[in-house]
Amino acid sequence: MNIDQREMRQVAEAAAPRIDMYAGIHKALRALMADRLLALGRMDVDDALELAQVTQRVLELLEFCRSHLQHENEFVHTAMEARAPGASGQIAHEHAEHVEAITALANQTTALLQCDAEARAAGALALYRALSLFIAHNFEHMHVEETAHNAVLWARYTDAELIEIHNALVASIPPHEMMFVVRWMVPFMNPAERAAMLGDMQAHAPAPAFAAALDVVRPHLSEREWAKLGASLQLPAGPGKVQG
Repeated sequence: MNIDQREMRQVAEAAAPRIDMYAGIHKALRALMADRLLALGRMDVDDALELAQVTQRVLELLEFCRSHLQHENEFVHTAMEARAPGASGQIAHEHAEHVEAITALANQTTALLQCDAEARAAGALALYRALSLFIAHNFEHMHVEETAHNAVLWARYTDAELIEIHNALVASIPPHEMMFVVRWMVPFMNPAERAAMLGDMQAHAPAPAFAAALDVVRPHLSEREWAKLGASLQLPAGPGKVQG
């Protein structure tokens, strides 16, 4: 991947914030990855129910990662290649490696669920370490996207064009997956980001969808965070449910 260093400097020196398609979803991914890794690390392998629940949560993470890669390949990389051929090459190669790693981790997770009781402790530790390495590489990978890829996008697309690309990507996500995104994205945004995302949904989404998003988010915000969000969105005072 050949990235113009002048473009990289523009990322750091930009006087006004640009449209960043990576920022929100990457906060969601970092939070989700950390949550699943911590759950795996503290799991009681001798508790059959806990073993089943935690392994299912790991598989859920892996499937979400697979879907995220597809979205980026189809929309973001396509946009980059249209105006900067070759610019997404390095990350596209890493995406292919991530797909292989996801398959291997899913197989390892399923094997842990099905293995004999005496092998569970060792299997859980091996999976924990493998998932740790996968997450570590993803954290570095996301940093490159947020810096180098944004440099390419910002040098070649207007904010209006980036919004169109982002809206097309979001429109391609099935409703159940979108609610999962909202659950892991919104609580881990800062208040301004949180208000901007839900404010856009409030303005453009059907009222029942907006109400459902608030219901998904509310249990994961502190009372102070919820109060700030409510003030920003001018929500009615009282319980966190909004009539659709």
